Amino acid sequence: AFVEASGYVTDAEKAPLLEEIMAQVPPGTPPPKPEDLVPGSLVFNPVGKALGDCRALEWWSWTHGADWRHPEGPDSDIATRMDHPVVQVSWNDAMAYCNWAGKRLPTEAEWERAARGGVEQQPYVWGTEKPTDDLVKCNSWQGPFPQANTGKDGYVRTAPVGRYPPNGFGLYDMAGNVWEWCSDWLDMTLYARRAGQTVTDPQGPEKSFDPERRYEPLRAQRGGSFLCQDTYCWRYRPSARQGSTPDSGMSHVGFRCAKDAK
Repeated sequence: AFVEASGYVTDAEKAPLLEEIMAQVPPGTPPPKPEDLVPGSLVFNPVGKALGDCRALEWWSWTHGADWRHPEGPDSDIATRMDHPVVQVSWNDAMAYCNWAGKRLPTEAEWERAARGGVEQQPYVWGTEKPTDDLVKCNSWQGPFPQANTGKDGYVRTAPVGRYPPNGFGLYDMAGNVWEWCSDWLDMTLYARRAGQTVTDPQGPEKSFDPERRYEPLRAQRGGSFLCQDTYCWRYRPSARQGSTPDSGMSHVGFRCAKDAK
């Protein structure tokens, strides 16, 4: 409805600009191939081998034609996934939707408060039970990562919204399924600097900082995704965080909106 009403074109549907790419990588990084400077996005694909035998992030591939209508590339579609969370949307795209809908993205603090649902000082949004292949608490990875997702819970990628029980606030999928964009810049040192302070309604930092990704401006993501599994990614915890550049979409990243109470 948003795209039809506004004519908005998402970042994944635009050809990336070489100068923007090179500004986000360390000096001396080889430029991408010219044939890859076409509309597309990152798609996860199982690699069929053990984690220790994989190159770094080998399971991600730049896929021409991947976008919100075609999450895994031009041969995929969303016809049977209309009750799933939208993916392949960048932070820019999410903000554009929020502005159109009269809403906004939550801050990291708002998101974590909502995710916990009144359950404080616990590792998970449901309490203390560790999810396993047999104890499925959210849409996460079952089986050896990134070899193959057994799909024991019925889903190897995204699941319909509301498939798993809600948290104490009645909110669904605050753990797993898809990472969710927050409004804040991601500063990996911010929480340590605020330790011991009492901050009411904490806001995000003025800029991003990640010592391992110094050249990339990063916006925060929360909640984990269907790729999370204890042997690699234990990020379906409400305290877990990561970030990505505002123009990046991926096949396991979506968003939810917030709105100020009147």
